[in-house]
Amino acid sequence: MQFSDLGLSEKVLRAVEDSGYTTPTPIQAQAIPHVLAGRDVLGIAQTGTGKTAAFTLPMLCRLEQGRARARVPRTLILEPTRELAAQVEESFNKYGAQHKLNVALLIGGVSFGDQEAKIMRGADVLIATPGRLLDFFERGKLLLTGIEILVIDEADRMLDMGFIPDIEKICKLVPFTRQTLFFSATMPPEITRLTEAFLHNPARVEVARAATTASTITQVLVASHGGGDKRET
Repeated sequence: MQFSDLGLSEKVLRAVEDSGYTTPTPIQAQAIPHVLAGRDVLGIAQTGTGKTAAFTLPMLCRLEQGRARARVPRTLILEPTRELAAQVEESFNKYGAQHKLNVALLIGGVSFGDQEAKIMRGADVLIATPGRLLDFFERGKLLLTGIEILVIDEADRMLDMGFIPDIEKICKLVPFTRQTLFFSATMPPEITRLTEAFLHNPARVEVARAATTASTITQVLVASHGGGDKRET
């Protein structure tokens, strides 16, 4: 299968080609058609399987129509850490080079004023960590009534970091009619309850057994014989 078989727009296909990719990873091949069709998606995949492109590419296609308004972003991507949020921003800048979309990043450790200026210009794509997003919302600097697509990425890491109450609050602030894309490497009971509460008849895409290592990771075992050898090993 090629990217050209997935129903992506010409602009997105050109950007993918310019990036040197021709063959989608399993999660991209399975998830992209569902996202383009407007369905909620529950994706179970490890970091390193290409899931960022599995949601950024079809989102770019969906965003080719319409314009963002001040303080009212069109799409929202939640990430557990500012490093992951910055990586997603890079993906949008790379694949969306021909789209001229406004991408805003709301993360800690960055000037509040600079981030507010981006929101005021109108954000087609808002990428945020939960705490900073709720901070903006509670200050009245941000409205979530225009969200068309909500992405919750690395949900099991959100759980580990104590963000699930924030995620539940955010899910209740965005429109009921939004499309939700939910990605997690594992499905503990708390995450399962979250998907049952906030996803509507999702397409389930599972490309790796829970808690397995991504194929891009090489694992090795270095044996130690104990005693004094252990410290040397």
